[in-house]
Formats: sequence, structure tokens, C-alpha cells
Amino acid sequence: MSGNFAEQTASGHLHVPSESKEPYPAEVLEQLAAEAELVVARYPQKRSALLPLLHLVQSVDGYITGRGIEFCAETLELTTAEVSGVATFYTQYKRHPNGEYTVGVCTNTLCAIMGGDQIWDEVSEHLGIGHDETTADGKITLERVECNAACDYAPVVMANWEFFDNQTPASTVELVDALRAGESVAPSRGPSRVCTFKQVSRVLAGFSDGLADEGVGAGPASLRGVEIARREGWTAPGGSDTTSTSASADAPGGVAQGAYGSVNAPANEPDEKPGGEDARSAEATKIADDDNKAEGE
Repeated sequence: MSGNFAEQTASGHLHVPSESKEPYPAEVLEQLAAEAELVVARYPQKRSALLPLLHLVQSVDGYITGRGIEFCAETLELTTAEVSGVATFYTQYKRHPNGEYTVGVCTNTLCAIMGGDQIWDEVSEHLGIGHDETTADGKITLERVECNAACDYAPVVMANWEFFDNQTPASTVELVDALRAGESVAPSRGPSRVCTFKQVSRVLAGFSDGLADEGVGAGPASLRGVEIARREGWTAPGGSDTTSTSASADAPGGVAQGAYGSVNAPANEPDEKPGGEDARSAEATKIADDDNKAEGE
């Protein structure tokens, strides 16, 4: 395993290798800035674009670099501490060089008892690496995953978040060997091939790879319950009666008590930061008004 890995302190601060802080080449920075502008334009507030921008950085660098953190901070007018706080919170953001393919073995309860634990043990031994470690050739990063969200196909392995269902130790060893050999590998469901980590990061940043509608997302096991319900004529309790949650004229914003809506709470104006100067000024005015009212009484 390579030693050029970042460290995360107990307080959550990110320490990345010094070489990862070297400036982007001019042509790379120009392209990155142009694509970042497209991402930011999708949001009424700049800071909301941080998650896809971090994925965009990964699509270029292969992980969250120091220069990537600085780029996001400058683009979104945030501090590097704010960007690092997000980069160290979500596991899809890699804080050290990641392999070309992230292979995640589910070892949560159902997958574990169906063979996930054995798959992990044998693949880990076969590759000579443990959790969140990368093979010396930089091809495979191995992860122990809590849940791949496909329990009906347990045990499940994912390669760059594409499903490989009903796996065995032998089939998973074949999978990682094929990926390391540069062979085109097709997942059990979804697109016709597994893309690289950088390519997938670009998709997560919001740039289509044209593969979204390939294959099927839900196989027979996932649809079995729906098929039985239709055959038996089963419907959800309450049917189409929605009177208990329908909007009431007496409810604030037209939303029934206990129900939720997307427009029943005030939103920030574009690029107005929560708790900013306007908010503090309004709060100060309210306090002063309350004090004047109390004195008048």
C-alpha cells in the first residue's frame, strides 16, 4: 500500500500530502473552473454546490487534495476549514489517493450470514490489503461496507457503486482480478460496464456519462412483492383516502397539522448565508423592540 496517504486528526482536520497542495496546471485549472461554473449555476446559493464540486475535484485528482479544497473554498467563498469539514464527513470523499476501482464488500447482518464475511476474508487475503487500503498497482481500493442497499441479492459486492449480486468468494476474486487486468466488467444490473472512480466522480458532480438508462435497476427479486400484490389485488391500508393528511384551511401555509411541505418554511434568499449580517440585524431590532415594549408597560 502506498504511503502517500492523508491523515485526519481526532478533531476532524485534514492533513494532506504536501505534493497535493501544488497548484493545478493552467490548462487543468481553466477546465476545472469552467465546469465548476456550470455546477454552481444550478444552485441559488453558492455554498450549496460544495458536494458536487468535491466530486468534481475527485474526478480530476482521484481524491480530495489540498489544492482541491482550496479551489472549492475560493470558488464558493468558503473557508478551507468549512470545506475540509465536509470532505472529512462523507465517506464517498476520499482523503487519500484512491484506487481506480473501489470494491465494497457488504458485511452487514444479512450479507454477512449469507457469506459476506467469508467474501471479505478471502478477497482481503487475495489482494493483501484491508479496509480502505489500495493495492500497490493503484487499481483496487477495498472497503468493508455496512449496507449496499440490495439485501434481496445478498451477499452483494459493489464496484464503484455498481451492483454485483449473489456473490461468492470465488466470483469476487474473479471480479477484482478482471478489474486489475483492465478487462471490461459488466455489473449484475445497470450499465453495460463499470466505469473508473474518476469517471464515476464526474457523474456524481452532475455530468452525464450517457449510461443512466442502460440495463435494469430492479431485478426480479426486488419486484416480487409488487407482482404478488398486483396478482392478489392488495392495496395499501387506507387506499386512496387521504383525508387524514389533507391540507386544512386552518393550518399555517395550508399544510395539515403534523404534515410537511417544501414551502411551509422560509428560505434564504440567493447567497444569503444563515445567520448572516441581515439575520443578526433583524434579531437585534427585535430585541430592541421587545425592550421598548417592556419599558412602556
